[in-house]
Amino acid sequence: MPVSATVEAPKSSFKFPFWAQIVAGLVLGVLLGWLARDQDISWLKETLERVGDIFVQLLKLAVAPLVFFAILVSITNLRKVNNAARLASRTLLWFMITSLIAVAIGITIGLLTDPGAGTGLTPADGKLPKRQGSWIDFLTGIVPTDVITPFTELNVLQIVFMAAVAGIAALQLGEKAQPILTFSESVLALLQKALWWVIRLAPLGTVGLIGTAIGTYGWDLIGKYATFTADVYIGCAIVMFGVYPLLLATVAKVSPLQFFKGAWPAIQLAFVSRSSVGTMPVTQKVTERLGVPKEYASFAVPFGATTKMDGCAAIYPALAAIFIAQIFDVQLGIREYLLIAFVSVVGSAATAGLTGATVMLTLTLSTLGLPLEGVGLLLAIDPILDMMRTATNVAGQALVPVVVAARENILDKEAYATASASPLDEDDAPAAEPKAAVPATA
Repeated sequence: MPVSATVEAPKSSFKFPFWAQIVAGLVLGVLLGWLARDQDISWLKETLERVGDIFVQLLKLAVAPLVFFAILVSITNLRKVNNAARLASRTLLWFMITSLIAVAIGITIGLLTDPGAGTGLTPADGKLPKRQGSWIDFLTGIVPTDVITPFTELNVLQIVFMAAVAGIAALQLGEKAQPILTFSESVLALLQKALWWVIRLAPLGTVGLIGTAIGTYGWDLIGKYATFTADVYIGCAIVMFGVYPLLLATVAKVSPLQFFKGAWPAIQLAFVSRSSVGTMPVTQKVTERLGVPKEYASFAVPFGATTKMDGCAAIYPALAAIFIAQIFDVQLGIREYLLIAFVSVVGSAATAGLTGATVMLTLTLSTLGLPLEGVGLLLAIDPILDMMRTATNVAGQALVPVVVAARENILDKEAYATASASPLDEDDAPAAEPKAAVPATA
């Protein structure tokens, strides 16, 4: 009598993983950038620049609405979490602790290496930056004058303020605010889906961004800033691969290697895109796959993407302040180093998750009384530094939710132990084919 049996559909063919696409983009970008500079191929330089600019512009296009709806939804999601106030306060506390550690490492490396010595640079080489930051601007600039300008001028700090106010008001209204929350969640999902499409273009963006950096600046510029560049990369590496694993092993009591297996897609994308906010959907996804509850991750990651900047707001301004002080022959003492630490912890929101850390640096220099013209000394090398800074930022933004969740016993240890695949590869993988029924005879 014939019966039905099932056979497995053949597995899909090998797929070039996303991380390998990024690496290939890096290599190709370096080669094309070197070729464009060495052979002085103007059209190639222009093409690389256009490709990189379009990728960054696509990321920035989603920043304003993404930040607003992500912060609003994340605050309202806290109502679904037990001990929400405790989780929020612990998250902020660990943000501050890791920032203090990072700035201490930055200061120590700067004092040991004297990054401003032997560069041949003088105060005359500096110039005032276009964007500046001061404590008055920082404090008064939090509150917008209208609801439109922050979105058109991409003032992320003001967008965060409005989103936080809206989220807290929605919590107070309760059921009356449910239609707004449903709408906000739908818009956020739409934005994240669109941003995923942009993120898939990251390998092409990598070719353009890296190629432009090499084609424009070449290796000569890096050589002039060799000590400072090495200091930033070494400082970020110590924090990312030294401090973070130590915290994971001793405080969270989980495997550091497993953390990097799970978080690497976000860290890698951050290195290329130089945008914490642009990387935020990937950061949140890898954080959830590391076992952090979705309700908590949806608060901690957007909050961190706009305020948690160990690379841009701690290591970099500490080293840059020492570098600029040496160029301008200004002596820094204990008071100045304590001020650097204070600015790094309190003023990190000034970086607001966008490409570059110029505003944060000018805030630090103005607090120390150092010439703002010193920022001009570092603008040319900034894109190369910003890659490592942003990667460190994002690693910290994923780390803190894992540490807090582990300490509060809400971390899914089984999910953490198995988090290793790239979410991009999994999300884009074709759905499993249904099993086909074929006749068989008994």
